[in-house]
Amino acid sequence: MPTVNRPSQEATIPDVPRREFLLASGALVSGAFLGAQQARPSDAPWYTRARRCGHSNFVENDPQVFNIDEWVDYWSSLKVDAVTLSAGGMMAFYPTKIPLHHKSKFLGDRDLFGDFAKALKKKGIRVIARIDPKSNYGDAVRAHPEWFQRTADGHFRLRDEQGEEGAPPRDEWIYWTCMFSDYFTEFIPRVMREVNSLYEIDAFFGPSWPGQGRCYCEVCKRVGKLDSGAYRERHMVRILEIIRLWDSIAQEKRPDNLYLVSCGGWLQTTMDLTRIAKVVRWMYSDHQGRPDHQGEGDDALPVWHFAQQARVCHSAMKGRPTSLNPAENSHARLLWRETSCSAAEITIGLAQATAAGSIPFYTWLGGAPEDRRWQQPGRMFYQWHARHEAHFANKRPITNLGLIWSQRTTDLYKPPQRTTDLYKPPTSSIKVTDYMQGMYYALLEGRFVFRVIHENDLGPESLKPYSALILPNVAVLTDEQVGQLRNYVQSGGSLLATFETGLFDGQGKQRSEFALADVFGIQKAGDRQGSMGGGHHCPYARIERDHPILAGFRDTKLLPGPEFRIPLRAGNTDPVLTVVPPYPGHPPEFVYPRTPRTDEPAVVLGEKGRSRLVYFSGDIDRSLWRSGDTDLSDLLQNSIRWMTRNQSPVSVTGDGIAEIFAWETEPGFAVHILNYNNPNMTYGWFRRNYPIGQQRVRMLLPKGVHISKAQLLRAESDLPFEQNGPTVEFMIPRVDDYEVAALYAAGRS
Repeated sequence: MPTVNRPSQEATIPDVPRREFLLASGALVSGAFLGAQQARPSDAPWYTRARRCGHSNFVENDPQVFNIDEWVDYWSSLKVDAVTLSAGGMMAFYPTKIPLHHKSKFLGDRDLFGDFAKALKKKGIRVIARIDPKSNYGDAVRAHPEWFQRTADGHFRLRDEQGEEGAPPRDEWIYWTCMFSDYFTEFIPRVMREVNSLYEIDAFFGPSWPGQGRCYCEVCKRVGKLDSGAYRERHMVRILEIIRLWDSIAQEKRPDNLYLVSCGGWLQTTMDLTRIAKVVRWMYSDHQGRPDHQGEGDDALPVWHFAQQARVCHSAMKGRPTSLNPAENSHARLLWRETSCSAAEITIGLAQATAAGSIPFYTWLGGAPEDRRWQQPGRMFYQWHARHEAHFANKRPITNLGLIWSQRTTDLYKPPQRTTDLYKPPTSSIKVTDYMQGMYYALLEGRFVFRVIHENDLGPESLKPYSALILPNVAVLTDEQVGQLRNYVQSGGSLLATFETGLFDGQGKQRSEFALADVFGIQKAGDRQGSMGGGHHCPYARIERDHPILAGFRDTKLLPGPEFRIPLRAGNTDPVLTVVPPYPGHPPEFVYPRTPRTDEPAVVLGEKGRSRLVYFSGDIDRSLWRSGDTDLSDLLQNSIRWMTRNQSPVSVTGDGIAEIFAWETEPGFAVHILNYNNPNMTYGWFRRNYPIGQQRVRMLLPKGVHISKAQLLRAESDLPFEQNGPTVEFMIPRVDDYEVAALYAAGRS
């Protein structure tokens, strides 16, 4: 269970000269935040003004059962700006004339897509045409075998067990297409142009791409080995080629029409989102639930998964439009897509999309649902959202703390594997995302306001707003990134890093020494060490002396240590924590340390000018995530507070675990508080909400800004506040599921 935030260690606005604090934090001084969204005039492209969207995903028999009037009424009641409708690709829901473009066998004389699009347009709702490029039928395989993926033994790759592997293609079977084929550059463009010519649409949308590294067709084999850097780069280049092509086809209709790019994969995606962001105008993330399909056994994603994905997209798009589709149906490890998710889970997902700065997408599959429980939660949230939408027009985030997300590490780094475990089979998998999840968990427990920063965005202007950065085992760093981080520290920025950060170069090749060894004052003293397994304890950390990172630890000389570590030598000869090597955990008679004391540091602390530096030799973040250990979380929280000097432009204190976002908005400012205090926070759905009590907020405002009014948007009530110079304070009485404190700024100098 999460620990309660300790008042003695709350982030505070310090009593230092205001100019010194603002310059140190980089917060709220000017328009230096990359990705600042400008005010959106009425003549700006429509997609920059969209706030709420819907998605009607057709199933094949919908032409027989779909009631367009009923659905138009529903989407109108949600006050959506746009709705995505299934048009074609694998299956057409309009009277296509393109050979091998299969119409729904129930379509008959009906034009489901066209009639629905026309009805939405009459209501002033924009239409996005969904085109699925990922698969086609067996007759297309016979006509154009070059369009389709092959298995390693040369068979056409079936989609979703829709036939018999290796058997001759059948018309009714469905096969995966290959994105290196002209199916993507000739066939799909023909479909898009046909839709463009027939209907008044505003955008195209394509679901996620065919999987990387699965095709053994002749083209893919010529590109390079599937696990090679050459193949990954060519795959990325191909994605960019297709995006540019499809976006140009969308613009053939009108200049402000676009291709809406779907980027799934969450933290595990290997597509370089920053490169995609350079060629797209709107990025969409499709996450209709929180099962972890990459995990083991019953692993599931935590409730903050939706906000996390929105942060990832925002880090790439730098404030340009992003959208998120959270859970509506029973999309879990066990799948029931035609029954509703719980109302509490639906609402917290939509709230996370909103709080993180994304446009929420509300989706349902099939036009004649027998389960309609999902409709009311969406209607209630969207209608509330519409009443207060001005406060969701974000200009820039308010924070001085950055969390680095590394796609190269996800793609190239091989985490350590356990040897033997009493309770798991040998060589059980450790996921790269565990490091980020553990750090994220500690940040939420500590009530830190932070922003996810993409690894490709470490230039001096990008990092200017941040007084401190966190690198959760960012194992792979290019030489350029190492130089950028070194310069960041020299300019006064602080760093916290864990485990093998910087031990691998930009190609994933191991370095002989930490790339940031000189910055942290450390030296590698041996190879990766881990728990001995077989019932042995993990290592421990021995407390050697008092330090602020040990605040709250009393009556103990031992703390749990990370499961894996890199032995260190440090220039600092007076360590705070030292490593106690693992020893047996069974039988009871053997439970005592064989080496009770060493001089190997478990953490290395340093100060260089205004910079404070923290290096944990072990995977404390992953060990926290996999154990839930309170001490590991408290140790990380204390270390972050020490590194940041307990300074933050926004401070929210109170009981409960919550995720906090703060934005400068068009009317003024907004502080979002997402209540995660729930027994189903890390597994399963929220069944109901468990309110948390009073939350005290303090915010440091830009120079010359006066707050004229404050409101609670979920409670829809006025909010008393006090302003003393640049500091504004107020108390939120309670948070049920989600609350937004909206501040109106009277003026700026």
